[in-house]
Amino acid sequence: MSALADRLDLINRTVGAIVRFFALAMVLIQFGIVLLRYVFGVSFVWLDESVLYLHAALFMLGAGYTLLVGGHVRVDIFYARLEARTRTLIDAAGHLLLLIPTMVVLLVYSWPSVRSAWAILEGPISVGGIPASFLLKSLIPAFCVLLLIQGVACLLRDLARLRAGEG
Repeated sequence: MSALADRLDLINRTVGAIVRFFALAMVLIQFGIVLLRYVFGVSFVWLDESVLYLHAALFMLGAGYTLLVGGHVRVDIFYARLEARTRTLIDAAGHLLLLIPTMVVLLVYSWPSVRSAWAILEGPISVGGIPASFLLKSLIPAFCVLLLIQGVACLLRDLARLRAGEG
């Protein structure tokens, strides 16, 4: 189980290694937007939208990686005081009963909208914007798939720990 979990982790590690550069690109583009607007008096809608696209991609595609490295917010008032086995049981239940079903439902219900957007190659959000809203909408199923992959990897690790009596 651990070998399969490691292979699943590799997917989100790779995506995380790529997506982290989106933050740098956002900062540089935003700097360029400010420079163009306030120094040269020029503004481009597509440039503003590019920051929106990068921001969405950073968070949607980076969610699986964030789960992998334990970066999601956890309210652990009680959790931190529990025994390792109880924490592992809670994690396994959360992955199995909350994360995985939620991602499946979100994937199923978002798919028709994404499919329709691709069918017509849905255009820009604003006049003069990036003519690729279909790509932005595609982040929703990608988000679901990446979190599903990581949720299964986490669940496999939890089950391996429980089976081994480690936690």
